[in-house]
Amino acid sequence: MKPERARRSLRWGCRSRRRARNPGFPRGSSGMKTAFIGLGVMGFPMAGHLKAAGHEVAVYNRTAEKARKWAEKHGGQAFETIAEAVAGAEIVLLCVGNDADVRDVVAQALPALAPGATVVDHTTTSATVARDMAELLGAKGHAFVDAPVSGGQAGAENGQLTIMVGAEQGAYDRVLPVIDVYAKAVRRMGEVGAGQLTKMCNQIAIAGVVQGVAEALHFAKRAGLPTDDVLAAISKGAAQSWQMENRWPTMAQGKFDFGFAVDWMRKDLGIALEEAGRNGANLESTALIDQFYAEVQAMGGNRWDTSSLVARLEK
Repeated sequence: MKPERARRSLRWGCRSRRRARNPGFPRGSSGMKTAFIGLGVMGFPMAGHLKAAGHEVAVYNRTAEKARKWAEKHGGQAFETIAEAVAGAEIVLLCVGNDADVRDVVAQALPALAPGATVVDHTTTSATVARDMAELLGAKGHAFVDAPVSGGQAGAENGQLTIMVGAEQGAYDRVLPVIDVYAKAVRRMGEVGAGQLTKMCNQIAIAGVVQGVAEALHFAKRAGLPTDDVLAAISKGAAQSWQMENRWPTMAQGKFDFGFAVDWMRKDLGIALEEAGRNGANLESTALIDQFYAEVQAMGGNRWDTSSLVARLEK
């Protein structure tokens, strides 16, 4: 294979905006019957993209008022129970809080699922719960797909999420045209559970990068350097990262209201550390940064975004 063709193959190894969408299921076409459970800062816009793409969307949220607001904005149907929302749906999508929430939602949905329905879970959970749900649903003739996302609230709103999928190939092929409507990239990582394991890698990497950016900014201030100039100088070289370019300016101003909360990050890192305890991975830095986030929580920063690591350095 020639170098240019090799690069192209690697670049297009996952689903992206640069590829043509499934020709049999273009945006705006008559879509599938779906249900979306969980309309938080991520789920609300994700479900909206489904409706805009031509899918029939029924929604449920634990706070019923939020579901009604979604229906008013997007024109779908809001239901007061999970069973009512999923009835007849070909694909049921979840974006809830944690392992326990996923187990609870699936338990309520299972008796009402249409024959052969597929459940797609966008929640960040343990790989264990993903495998358990796959076994539970598989025994009743349904499929389960774990599909955690990265990209934050802005990514959900702009339809620019990265989705890491664990599923059997057939289930992946079935749901791809649906989840692709709010993604810039989708990749199947392997069988059920592999998506969640990949999301753990994502969170491990982010934690390290944010701590590095926080320490660099803190050092620049203590050294008396102009932080804007430091950013301009180092963000164009090997130190460049999304976190640096997008969060350094707001970290320098002490602003921490830009999405993914410390409470959520600690939940995710806890999942990764627990998995590491099973597979023997050494996550020394991750464990330390998790404790740094605990210090931020003790400062009252539970709902601050993850860039607030710098706050503990400057307290």
